[in-house]
Amino acid sequence: MTRRKLLGSGMAALAAGAVVRRMGVVAEAAGVEASTAPAAATTEAGGAYLPVEVPNGAKLAWKMVGGAKVFHLIAEEVEHEFAPGLKAKCWGYNGVVHGPVIEAVEGDVVRIFVTNKLPEATTVHWHGLKVPSGMDGVGGLSHAPIEPGQTFMYEFTLRQDGTFMYHAHHDEMTQIALGLTGMFIVHPREVRAEERVDRDFVLLLHEWRIDPGSERPQPFEMTEFNVLTMNAKVFPATASLVARKGERVRVRLGNLSPMSHHPIHLHGNEFVVTEMDGGQVPAAGRHVGGTVLVPVGSTRAIEFVADNPGDWAMHCHMTHHVMNQMGHHFPNVVGMQSAGMMDPLDEKIRRLVPGYMTMGAKGTASMGSMGMAGPENSIAMEGGAGKHGYITMGGMFTVVKVREELASYEDPGWYENPPGTMAGEATVEQMRANGIL
Repeated sequence: MTRRKLLGSGMAALAAGAVVRRMGVVAEAAGVEASTAPAAATTEAGGAYLPVEVPNGAKLAWKMVGGAKVFHLIAEEVEHEFAPGLKAKCWGYNGVVHGPVIEAVEGDVVRIFVTNKLPEATTVHWHGLKVPSGMDGVGGLSHAPIEPGQTFMYEFTLRQDGTFMYHAHHDEMTQIALGLTGMFIVHPREVRAEERVDRDFVLLLHEWRIDPGSERPQPFEMTEFNVLTMNAKVFPATASLVARKGERVRVRLGNLSPMSHHPIHLHGNEFVVTEMDGGQVPAAGRHVGGTVLVPVGSTRAIEFVADNPGDWAMHCHMTHHVMNQMGHHFPNVVGMQSAGMMDPLDEKIRRLVPGYMTMGAKGTASMGSMGMAGPENSIAMEGGAGKHGYITMGGMFTVVKVREELASYEDPGWYENPPGTMAGEATVEQMRANGIL
């Protein structure tokens, strides 16, 4: 069977691993569990499902009480690090941003206590889930808002399976913009053989406005977001997704950005979209592709067979969404000659600002790699070091790492390209032999 036919029949593989170790420190105190490469979990009906992994994130702990799975969410201010050098005082749940993933099984009764430690009232909406009207979490409509210091109890039976989300639904503009969001994964009670995967990963997409030197995101921004995240991290802090060749991989994507849709593109692998907003896409409606649009307020699940070893970029294809703290209030100096002239501009400015040099005259590719000091609480617009040089991408960008052999799902480092499989500078002999010279 060809790879295209295999994908077209709905067989999927989730490529990705490497999870942040620090979450284990937060877990015990905050009721969250570090997200690690999972073993199969058993449902009450005896069927097995594969727990999801949350790169750079965590899952919410639970316990059984009277036939219900009991969870506890605590809404509170959290100092969050988006990448080394960039922190902000956000709002999150249980000490993390975004909130820990809630994971359960179709048919479960879930009882979720929500404690409000914020300075204003809040609620929690269970995005996409069918719940009783009084449990829907719209402040003032579904029930009274949860005032500071109060704890509310939500309880409902999970009647669907798929990829869902949760978020504040009271003063949404402020509370979602500051980070009160999370993913809610419901596994089917009976996992059919054709739906089984080897890896099952969750990525929540978000956007923020954090001006250099500021300590809080700007919740009133409408268009100029400059920090674009996957699981609340920007590249180079995003964890790589690691898979073994031949594994079936599922990547669940949710988008709770305040304003922007995100076309997520995966290099080196073809995938099918198997789920939209928690509902399975029928086999007849699936097709092979490499980019999936995740609109605001939506979820998608993509599946693929990791059959192409290498280091593969996965990123939003809106070009400014793979930049960090980008803005458009800059003069266009591409092509400007600022040095080496009869009366060089740079030398004149250095008399006033020692060490000055014009940035961007040759494009922005070299700006991040120069390592020049920036304002307090800011990071370079573009990425970090790669195996073959500086990776000129940041923001909503990560790497899918597929390997022939893996001892574990820890990050295996950079890929070693087999001889003859990597582009390089052409020799004069090669160019002459091919009629280029």
